[in-house]
Amino acid sequence: MKLIVSAVCSSIIMLSGCTQSGVPLVDAEASKYELTSQSGVITDVRAVVVKDEGGGGFFGAVIGAVLGSTMGSGRGTVLTTLGGGLIGAYTGNEIGKSNAQELSVTLDNRQEVVVISKGTQFNRGQRVKIVKRNGRIYNVESAK
Repeated sequence: MKLIVSAVCSSIIMLSGCTQSGVPLVDAEASKYELTSQSGVITDVRAVVVKDEGGGGFFGAVIGAVLGSTMGSGRGTVLTTLGGGLIGAYTGNEIGKSNAQELSVTLDNRQEVVVISKGTQFNRGQRVKIVKRNGRIYNVESAK
């Protein structure tokens, strides 16, 4: 059992290295819809943290419980399973949080908007392009 858990964890870590850093990730249906954009200048930047939607905590609890169940013996197995699940849930929630920025933007048409951008680093005075899909923000990127 320990060998299987180790193999699964190793596979996840190795496969996570296959993604390209700094390249926007789009879903598989990206070629089937139209995107629109608006450009403007950032007037204010505020650091925020985006909460996990629950997936990280759930998967963390499952992985923690599985790992915990491989340790201990007798009644100790129950305790290590419970402890592993609790630690995994907490860790998953913490990992699931994302650093982000709340950007106040004056668009080229002089309209003021506020958007949240995860995983980016923007500065006041920088031009940005707000990309939308069906009226919802899809991406915020540097504009030329």
